[in-house]
Amino acid sequence: MMRPGCLVWMISFALCQSAFADDESSRPNPQAAIVKQEFIYNEAPFEQCHASTIVESNGGLVAAWFGGTREGRNDVGIWVSRNGNVGWSKPVETANGVQNAQLRFPCWNPVLFQPSSGPLLLFYKVGPNPRDWWGELKTSADGGKSWSKATRLPDGFWGPIKNKPIELADGTMLCPSSSEHDGWRVHMEWTPDTGRSWHSSGPLNFGDELGIIQPTILNYGKALQILCRSRQGRIVESWSSDSGRSWSKPAKTNLPNPNSGIDAVSLADGRAVLVYNHTSRGRSPLNLAVSSNGKAWKAAVALETEPGEYSYPAVIQTADGLIHTTYTWKRRKVKHVVIDPKKLVLRGIVDGNWPK
Repeated sequence: MMRPGCLVWMISFALCQSAFADDESSRPNPQAAIVKQEFIYNEAPFEQCHASTIVESNGGLVAAWFGGTREGRNDVGIWVSRNGNVGWSKPVETANGVQNAQLRFPCWNPVLFQPSSGPLLLFYKVGPNPRDWWGELKTSADGGKSWSKATRLPDGFWGPIKNKPIELADGTMLCPSSSEHDGWRVHMEWTPDTGRSWHSSGPLNFGDELGIIQPTILNYGKALQILCRSRQGRIVESWSSDSGRSWSKPAKTNLPNPNSGIDAVSLADGRAVLVYNHTSRGRSPLNLAVSSNGKAWKAAVALETEPGEYSYPAVIQTADGLIHTTYTWKRRKVKHVVIDPKKLVLRGIVDGNWPK
């Protein structure tokens, strides 16, 4: 016969288990903010891909990336796909590095940008390596269906080096840029007339303390912030209060960076979204964090957690308020993920650890 005390204990234990299960099921699920995941293509005439970019233009999405045998090979070109109402179109090579019948260079790091007026812009780099490449620009008046001939940017200008520009109140396009021929150095470029004339700041760093490249710009209204890839294991930031003409001394943030590309976007509600690898080594996991001031960041969504390379994200917010990000998926495909910012569940990043 079971003793009364044991029976009471078992009932209490069962009730606790039930309450715990109910509590677990009632907890908000951070991954519920992801409303769509897909590959932009499943088959392609190139072996590897990298460095995707995405933009909203003419009511649809346009994505681009570089693809070829392998990064740095001469057959690497810029490929474009469009997404209207019937899914992503078949990738089309839109730019290449052919110089003449005997000489072809690889292409690198496309950046798509749709100004408030004028054609869709496609910036990209051509050259044997990042130390010796140059910037080129193509335009499209029909949302990426057809493209102009390439124009080469003036010597010493590369345009946005990996991440999208922002458009300032006066129409000036501020481009986050960097160079690698004299150490890793970040600078800013701007054009008041959509690429017809160019201006540049001096380098924000000289490589003696921090080696940084590939900045992304966030706009908080009265101040701009850039976040940069670095060789020092941390994302590096700098601030401007004069529309990007001058910047504070770059400094490390508390966010890790395994020497890999990042991207960020300022949302319509004033918050900032950052997509990056929250690790000091490797290119997994890939994460999305949110901040209201650019200083304190909170964990939102883990986009990828399995072993592999998930890297070089691009992120935008479309007119319907949704967040779209694309990124390299194991160098084989470009993945597209859609996130509803209203469903984001924010949690603290304690002692540098992404919450489980």
